[in-house]
Amino acid sequence: MKQFAVIGCGRFGSSVARTLYGLGFDVLAIDSNEDTIQNIADSVTHAVQADATEENSIKSLGMGNFDVAIITIGSNIQSSIMATLIAKELGVKYVVAKAQNELHAKVLYKIGADRIVFPERDMGVRLAHNLVSSNILDYIELAPDYSIVEISALTEWEGESLRDLNMRAKYGINVMAIKRGTEINISPSALDSVKKGDVLVVIGHNDDIQKIEKK
Repeated sequence: MKQFAVIGCGRFGSSVARTLYGLGFDVLAIDSNEDTIQNIADSVTHAVQADATEENSIKSLGMGNFDVAIITIGSNIQSSIMATLIAKELGVKYVVAKAQNELHAKVLYKIGADRIVFPERDMGVRLAHNLVSSNILDYIELAPDYSIVEISALTEWEGESLRDLNMRAKYGINVMAIKRGTEINISPSALDSVKKGDVLVVIGHNDDIQKIEKK
């Protein structure tokens, strides 16, 4: 099972951390603010107050053993850069870093960040789901329990009609559209079939969507 470290637990970071933990993954939350750590402690596996720009303190947390580090430090660009550099040097396989602007993003890429996110473009919840499932291409939270998701067609769905797949009964989801290349079929009929490479736009309860994510 993948292990995630979230460094910087403001609104965006805590959203990522809580969602990953809710999906059943080990999550280490790190923030320099004691109140912030106390607020998130019950929503992650471990929560630690530490300065992410201090290599020794981060090293002591076993950062090198984590599969993914998500660095969402707020307005302090220097701290963000230092934390990214330390995470890469300690051997974290995949580092996602939050950038304030394009110049900040360029610097983060230069020092080894694998992916850059802009909070105004990437909701924390969407990023979390995207990180743990290769099937989920986009994720829009409609309400606390329901979401619209773009999902790559599973191999077992290929060649089957929507009627035969019976998504509502089997998976608890409703298919709103099928995207095939540049074409999109809005409100597909029961006789429409799923082909390899299709992307299905579905709506459903988050619990049901999570079951598909784990396939």
